[in-house]
Amino acid sequence: MKIMIINGPNINLLGIREPDIYGNNTYDDMVSFIRDMRGEDSDAGHELCFFQSNHEGAIIDEIQYAYREGFDGIVINAAGYTHTSIAIMDALKAVQIPTVEVHLSDPSLREDYRHHSYISEVAVATLAGDHFNGYIDAIDILSEQR
Repeated sequence: MKIMIINGPNINLLGIREPDIYGNNTYDDMVSFIRDMRGEDSDAGHELCFFQSNHEGAIIDEIQYAYREGFDGIVINAAGYTHTSIAIMDALKAVQIPTVEVHLSDPSLREDYRHHSYISEVAVATLAGDHFNGYIDAIDILSEQR
């Protein structure tokens, strides 16, 4: 499968951003972990493409790129945009690529404003609170959808 993994604002700061919530591993550590577990050289053998941006429009452009390039699934951690971006939700709805929403932490255990997700309205599943393993589970869910 060809899977786009999209990460939103501040995910690039993993390892220094709130380590009590997100841990000490970096974004690069996360990418390596996911590639090792489910990438082309793993038993799963998926073609994985990673994208991270702090900009809403760039994330929307990447969702549209995934459509144009024939990706089979999207794993998205929209981070703070999860709770604010109708535009990202609309882009996911428009392209109709099976999407799994992932959160490193569990938003339901955090501030009230983090309890609503626009992304979950269009995702086939939402995974929260299992750190990097959530991405592995998301890829597995997309594999089962196929």
